[in-house]
Amino acid sequence: MDTAGLHAFVTVADCGSFSQAAQLLFLTQSAVSKRIALLESQLDCRLFDRIGRQVMLTEAGLALLPRARQILLSIEDAERMLGNLSGMIGGRLALATSHHISLHRLPPILKTFVDRFPEVELDLQFAASEVAYEGVLKGELELALITLAPEQDDRICARTVWHDRLQYMVARNHPLAQLNRPSLTELNRYPAILPGADTFTHQRVRQQLALQGLEPNLGMSTDYLDTIRMMVSIGLGWSLLPETMIDDQLVRLNTGTEPIVRPLGYIHHRDRTLSNAARELVKLLEPGV
Repeated sequence: MDTAGLHAFVTVADCGSFSQAAQLLFLTQSAVSKRIALLESQLDCRLFDRIGRQVMLTEAGLALLPRARQILLSIEDAERMLGNLSGMIGGRLALATSHHISLHRLPPILKTFVDRFPEVELDLQFAASEVAYEGVLKGELELALITLAPEQDDRICARTVWHDRLQYMVARNHPLAQLNRPSLTELNRYPAILPGADTFTHQRVRQQLALQGLEPNLGMSTDYLDTIRMMVSIGLGWSLLPETMIDDQLVRLNTGTEPIVRPLGYIHHRDRTLSNAARELVKLLEPGV
């Protein structure tokens, strides 16, 4: 087996399409098909079933996929380890960050990094924390800057860099803004504008309401906190937002509940050797590491 064939196999499996895989690999569809055919010949088994335009992994393909990923990651890790020996800081750095961190935490750090290490090819992706987390697990990303989960996979190394204090907020003209100390029951009479159900913020709101025997009165939903802040500011509902986002359009509500703090930081795969570029970014994120 050669790595080109394995790479083509993993890419087709992820895309579910030979044509999309060809675009990602900068190859013709015919070239991708030939690489898959050669791999199937070497293994003496079919890896994909092609039914019309649909591509599905066979039982053999399903068995091979995690091992193929591991082989490719091990080769990439070895190349990175050897490259690190030169001491040079360059090459591609695949990094993902949540939209909130990219807007409110990362800019000064990223500017310093880019100015200091111009030889680094920064592949910066903006994604929900959960998506970035999966990218690190799969080996597609070296680092991710995200809201840290309460429990981490054993394969993930996580470090807290910032703490976000979250506050219940409404627009200044919202009825709740006129109350001195609204209870969660009073709060829940009005629609909430929250991120998706699998996010830290949504889960913490649900937990606090559940202690009062309440289910969230959900209105609109989006995972973009700046969009939520805008919708709250025009009176469409209340939300739980980082206090760094408060402005003269918003009022902080004193609900008398336990303060909520969410950790923000970076993660990387525990078994992956970080490139010199990734190590330098970590130093900027967390001096002394």
